[in-house]
Amino acid sequence: MTDLPTRAARLGAIAFLLRPTYIATEVVTAAATTGGYSFMSDSVSKLGEVGCTAAYCSPWHEVMNGSFMAYGMLLAGGALLMAKPLGPWVTGLLVVSGVSSYATGLAPLDQDATLHAIAATPLFVGQPLALLLLGWRVRQQRPRSSKALLATGAVTAAAAVGFIVSGDDGAAGALERLALWPVLVGLAGFAWTQLPRRRRR
Repeated sequence: MTDLPTRAARLGAIAFLLRPTYIATEVVTAAATTGGYSFMSDSVSKLGEVGCTAAYCSPWHEVMNGSFMAYGMLLAGGALLMAKPLGPWVTGLLVVSGVSSYATGLAPLDQDATLHAIAATPLFVGQPLALLLLGWRVRQQRPRSSKALLATGAVTAAAAVGFIVSGDDGAAGALERLALWPVLVGLAGFAWTQLPRRRRR
């Protein structure tokens, strides 16, 4: 029975290490759009819009919305499996963030903008807080990881606020991605430290 927490943590670490591949789903979906899509100015959620017009269409919207759901499950499931090294508060925030991501995939932006905003907001709040708390938690055992996590948490928190405040200005897409993408790398980096050294090599 003593091996179970270690095995669980390893599985959770693998889930976190897989999550940066999410970026590829954005790139692939964006490449399939018609009418023009900008990573700088357009939101991620626009890739999940179901409706098509002459001006814009995302024919692979199912890929994007499915990725919101799949990677949300990886986040929530990975957090639960890594609950011991993460701690209860970080685990809870990441589970809420994962559920938020999953719910976002069920509520495309062009179908109900209000419902979409309600579904997505916890993700932008929970992830930066989780990184900050995790960085503080490991400050003594892993000082270098702590500094990286704290810096990533601060950057993503500032970007999330900027994205919410900016609305639809020309940098909205860049701010949103700055709020989301570094989290993928930050959690994957922490997950890497949880694997046995022989596997890391």
